[in-house]
Amino acid sequence: MLVVIDTNVLYQSLKSSSGASHYILRLLREQKITIALSMAVFNEYEDVLNRPEKMKDIDFSKNDIEKILRFISYIGKPFVTYYLFRPNLKDEKDNIFVELAITSNAKYLVTSNIKDYKNSDLTFDDLLVITPGDFVKMWRKKYEN
Repeated sequence: MLVVIDTNVLYQSLKSSSGASHYILRLLREQKITIALSMAVFNEYEDVLNRPEKMKDIDFSKNDIEKILRFISYIGKPFVTYYLFRPNLKDEKDNIFVELAITSNAKYLVTSNIKDYKNSDLTFDDLLVITPGDFVKMWRKKYEN
């Protein structure tokens, strides 16, 4: 299963080992799901995780962040977004996740900021914007029962 993961989910997965976001990271590590990547999304991950306040908050060193990013780049499935879809999201940086979801034909865009994606000019029947908690509930119901 191919998914797009918002930066906030990746950050939360590193901050706490007990939440839904960390569970999703474990699914990635176990290769039960695949993360779609574009250069824009990877650069966003890199930018956010390397911020001094973020590194301090998750108690990671620069070396730790580099290892995480290498892991993500190794397991991720790369896509090139040729066309820019601009759903006019409140946060312009969120558009890159929608573009990647469309290009990769991912079924899920996992984010903790659902409301940021709801007010958009574009809607896609095959793309579900879902919270980490709802994704984990769906996963467990469908694949672990």
